[in-house]
Amino acid sequence: VPDPVRRLEVMRDSVTGAFGAMAAIAIVLLKTAALSDLSKYRWLALMGVAGWGRWGQLVAIARYPYLRAEGKGAFHKESIYSPFDFIPGVLLLLSLSVLQVVLSGDRWLLAVGMALGGSAIGIFAGAWFNHRLGGHTGDTYGAVVEWTEALLLCLLAALEG
Repeated sequence: VPDPVRRLEVMRDSVTGAFGAMAAIAIVLLKTAALSDLSKYRWLALMGVAGWGRWGQLVAIARYPYLRAEGKGAFHKESIYSPFDFIPGVLLLLSLSVLQVVLSGDRWLLAVGMALGGSAIGIFAGAWFNHRLGGHTGDTYGAVVEWTEALLLCLLAALEG
């Protein structure tokens, strides 16, 4: 749907359409394929991608306008965020990357890929939805999480392979 206003109207409909179903299937397939390609420390990759997905969501909430005053995600935007809200999460996520190297010294490329890739994908996913819609909704907050997780898993699988 090229018109952003019409796109928001379509998103209000709670019935999942063909494109929504295809997107959900694509995400599940991407995550499954990427996870099956990871050979070591899959648990660490899962923790990292889940964390970076939620971090990307926090960036989108703090940085971009919320489009619906009555939406279920509006309460997130109403909270006051400071730059200090990001620091504990980033430190924890960076420690997961360092743990890759501590557990196996030859995994430094995956550690760097998880840290840089997770932050970049999380930021760009939120920016892309903002560009397409002029802001965010609760649906796009969730989509930032899902796409960040799927794309970061694919990146990690590519770096490991």
